[in-house]
Amino acid sequence: MNDTFIVPFCNEPLTELYRDECIVVVNKPAGLLSVPGKPPNHEDSALSRLQKINPETRVVHRLDMSTSGLMVFALDADSHRALSRQFQNRTVTKAYIADVWGKLAEAEGKVELPLRCDWPNRPKQMVDHELGKPSLTFFQVIDNQKPTSDRVLLEPVTGRSHQLRVHLAELGHPILGCEFYAHFAAQQASQRLNLHATNLGFAHPITGAPMAFESEAPF
Repeated sequence: MNDTFIVPFCNEPLTELYRDECIVVVNKPAGLLSVPGKPPNHEDSALSRLQKINPETRVVHRLDMSTSGLMVFALDADSHRALSRQFQNRTVTKAYIADVWGKLAEAEGKVELPLRCDWPNRPKQMVDHELGKPSLTFFQVIDNQKPTSDRVLLEPVTGRSHQLRVHLAELGHPILGCEFYAHFAAQQASQRLNLHATNLGFAHPITGAPMAFESEAPF
């Protein structure tokens, strides 16, 4: 991928849902990077905006620029280590809402495919049964009222790059508005990627208290 591609400035606000001395939970808008990129025009991001409030803010996980929804950031080193361990151990609960092209044949199921980076076309990912890393996503249709698309709840067990996009595309139901994996009609069906991180649950990094957040899909 060419690092000189232009990322337009995101005018949407980064909404804080919770803050204490250890963590901050935000609702990231679509079009905003999670962390700054290398080129100068990629400085605006969720992390850089939060570091203007508290320079000690540290990133724990990421969402694609085109994906909106819930993110948690750490505000000190101990909290960062504790939260990162939860993500590594897959004890964090995550759920996404997506609008996908076409009508799924089954109301629920799973997609289990090994993924790796498609290096000549990065940041795109690809299925590779020899070199790919295991990835698993559970899906459930939660609204099938539209004639040409379904709304699905996605629960990724692993957190591979572009995992949800690739898994839905491999099912034959790409996410609407996806600029990487959707065919032309599905890509043109929405002005944004219809993928939103709607649920996030974890243990507070210091107290251990269960924390759960929910954000409705804005599409």
